Amino acid sequence: MSARRLTAVGLDAIGDVAAGDDLAALLTDALTAAGETLQPGDVIALAQKIVSKAEGRGVRLADVTPTPPAEELAGVTGKDPRLCELLLRETHTVLRQREGLVVVEDVRGMVLANAGIDASNVAADGESVLLLPEDPDASARALRAALERRTGVAPAVVIIDSIGRAWRQGTVGTAIGVAGMPALLDLRGQPDMHGRLLETTELGLADEVAAAASLLMGQADERCPAVLLRGLTVTGDGAARDLLRPRDRDMFR
Repeated sequence: MSARRLTAVGLDAIGDVAAGDDLAALLTDALTAAGETLQPGDVIALAQKIVSKAEGRGVRLADVTPTPPAEELAGVTGKDPRLCELLLRETHTVLRQREGLVVVEDVRGMVLANAGIDASNVAADGESVLLLPEDPDASARALRAALERRTGVAPAVVIIDSIGRAWRQGTVGTAIGVAGMPALLDLRGQPDMHGRLLETTELGLADEVAAAASLLMGQADERCPAVLLRGLTVTGDGAARDLLRPRDRDMFR
């Protein structure tokens, strides 16, 4: 038997991304700079921030006028009322709140802190924030199609963000947009090594890809917003929304 291998290559020749930039072109150039070309079965994982930037999801706080509900939330949490206004616009339901933190179910159905709004690595003036893509799954599908037009190869695409979990400390790279691979892999009915059929096992495959890619991307000034992963056996298609736990099965709300 040959040894199993998973190769991850950081694509750090992308540079700063601005609204309207062609991510497929930037990724193709970064692959070339890394001495790589896309191959069938490849996965491209990229940070949510560069997708949001390219899609023009940056907002200057000076352009935001807080409403009374935002002022009230700011009073409870100590957050900037303008940030609270954006947070509420991106939120379906506020689930928890305390000083410095708001946990929500956002308009996309994800449970996360501060509706995914982030100011890190956005602008040096500290007065700009970045919202999540409006539809990360659609963003992943569009990027996959654009890469296929450019290269002739349609890689799986995973858009990732760093998200905390209710039962663990620390954030982990998590898939918020997926195309070209299953996000949730149902292993029920398959045998284990002793022939016993699995009864409950469902694998968050896209989240595992996201966590692996996040090790190279980093969280601070690494400037590596995309990763090429090679060696996975992925067939089928899916979407990050497949990973969302139904409300009636969520024991933490």
